[in-house]
Amino acid sequence: MKLRKIAALLAISGFAVPAFATDGYFAHGYGMTAKGMGGAATAMAKDSFGGANNPASMVWAGDRLDVGVDLFSPKRSAERTGSLAGINGAVESGSNAFLIPEFGYNKMLGWDMSAGVTVYGNGGMNTNYPGGQIAGGPGTVCNQFNPGTATTRYNLLCGNGDLGINLVQLVVAPTFAMKVNKNNSFGASFLIGYQQFAARGLQGFIGFTPNPMTGGANLTNQGYDTSSGYGLRLGWMGKVSDNVTLGAAYATKMKMGKFDKYRDLFAGQGYFDLPENMSFGVSVKASPTVTVAADYERISYSSIKSIANPSTNVGVSMPQTGYTTGSLGCDTCRGFGWGSVNVIKLGAEYQYSPVLTLRVGYNHTDNPIQARDVTFNILAPGVVQDHVTLGFTYSLSKNSELTMAYMHAAEKSVTGRSLYNNYVTTTPGVPGGIGIAGNETIKMYQNSLGIAYGIKFQ
Repeated sequence: MKLRKIAALLAISGFAVPAFATDGYFAHGYGMTAKGMGGAATAMAKDSFGGANNPASMVWAGDRLDVGVDLFSPKRSAERTGSLAGINGAVESGSNAFLIPEFGYNKMLGWDMSAGVTVYGNGGMNTNYPGGQIAGGPGTVCNQFNPGTATTRYNLLCGNGDLGINLVQLVVAPTFAMKVNKNNSFGASFLIGYQQFAARGLQGFIGFTPNPMTGGANLTNQGYDTSSGYGLRLGWMGKVSDNVTLGAAYATKMKMGKFDKYRDLFAGQGYFDLPENMSFGVSVKASPTVTVAADYERISYSSIKSIANPSTNVGVSMPQTGYTTGSLGCDTCRGFGWGSVNVIKLGAEYQYSPVLTLRVGYNHTDNPIQARDVTFNILAPGVVQDHVTLGFTYSLSKNSELTMAYMHAAEKSVTGRSLYNNYVTTTPGVPGGIGIAGNETIKMYQNSLGIAYGIKFQ
């Protein structure tokens, strides 16, 4: 399909960058206007990002083009402490600055219909930890999972070299919207998804795969793999009075093709679908110069096996050999343990002058990661919960404007008992027992600063 090829070209050319990790691995907002208001956009019609927020909003946005870029900086770290088995260590992820583009276009087809396209991305399961924190050699803990020499130094998960995963998700959303009367509109976006994934430094989990003798051929260090898929986003927007607007949107689960190169890593033999999500919003014009908005969003991470299966699962759909083999890859095998999240987005904008609009916002999300799953989520520490935002739009002329937004996500950490506590008891001379591997902590905070240029065609 031509649209799928366009999505792949945009991703390959760097349009989608795997850096988001705010509301789980969804962005806190889509479009620079929404980003300045804590992400609240379900009942707003300020730009051409309805394909990511609410398709029904596009018919109220007018003829316009929006192009922008965000400088996004996530700071991530992981640490293991209290181990009596020689596997303590601490590490910070590199790759802490990303440029994230955004694009939207909308064309009115008369007063009551519009057609447009929104291009947006997700990500955040993106880490790049240097290796060498853990001592190796015969008789050591990591040597049980990944045999090495007396001089071997392992990464924090007993693998070789750098440790991390890299996920890009790009969605191209052609959108049609229609007013059914002067106060209500409906819209639909066809979601064309394209994603890339790569993993490094997971040799310590080879023994957990169905075929450990292959040496991790479908687990780690296989370069990028790609997949594509489709979904649908539906929306409604209604002006219940001159001052109050309501909105609702629902996106289906996007069924994606499998990452065949990593079928022994992800539960479900390599499938990594995009979860369904829904939002409800209200905006209120409190005065001629002040508008406030609020959204509730539900992201159903728990519906995706590869994301949601607990990392403590051992799997039952494949024959077991020993205590580890076969606990990765199958439908009931280990995942990242993420739960579904509820997100509250609050925002306000103030028309300071005819050419300047100021914005402020707050975004709070549930933490999808439990203490039980910290070990696996060293790879994907999407733990931040509270975001504050600022933004403004400045009119350069009657038909053009400049919008900027800043976001800070407060530092958040999760600590849990290491999974290695379950497995450090099999080698003679190596200490074992519950608690011997200690505890692990994953931590993150974020900042972003973005700018967008909008053109109104009249």
